[in-house]
Amino acid sequence: MTYSKKDILTSISFMLFIISFSVVFVVFFKPLYYFDIHHLKLVENTHYTYQQIKENYQILIHYQSIFYQGKLVFKDFIMSKGGRIHFEEVKRIFEMIQIVCLLTFCTTSYLVYRQIKQKEYRFFKLTAILTIVIPLILGFFAFIDFDCLFVMFHQLVFSNDYWLFNPRLDPIINILPENFFMHCFMSIVFIVLFSAFICYKIYQHYQKTILAIDNHESYTL
Repeated sequence: MTYSKKDILTSISFMLFIISFSVVFVVFFKPLYYFDIHHLKLVENTHYTYQQIKENYQILIHYQSIFYQGKLVFKDFIMSKGGRIHFEEVKRIFEMIQIVCLLTFCTTSYLVYRQIKQKEYRFFKLTAILTIVIPLILGFFAFIDFDCLFVMFHQLVFSNDYWLFNPRLDPIINILPENFFMHCFMSIVFIVLFSAFICYKIYQHYQKTILAIDNHESYTL
């Protein structure tokens, strides 16, 4: 099967939207963290109350929003200069991802509408292929050694070592265990793979519809 430039452009935009949306959704999906408060026994392991953990996490997530431009001030935790710089860097990264999500939503909506209107559906299959490759590769390395992948990610993304928190200077890290980030990563991979599956099923549906119409026309003739 050959793909046109329109197919490739639409698929790339669609893929970027799916991946960026998955990240944004999981980051701001607070129930996942609330589940981990109990699942990872954060109250017992940190000696903070459930309410303290929940409220300070909400502050951190609210700070990451592109629509919030104030300072990060925790209710119950002190913060070092390095810790503040790291959270500022993380915010800039998430803001870029949110911008990509919004922009690709607009471009993908237009491109998909145009393709469907012209009865061209091959981009659904290409989107599924492109979208599934990245999470499968990352998922493979995460399955082998998530700790190594976690460290490599931080070393590649950040040009300093402020992400290596000292719990005494930045106690917020006590309520952000690595297992929680692993659960976030797994959730993102699941959403991306599920989206790729849906795209492929849509492609199959349209292909069956087109084939049925062609067969009907052939029979009529």
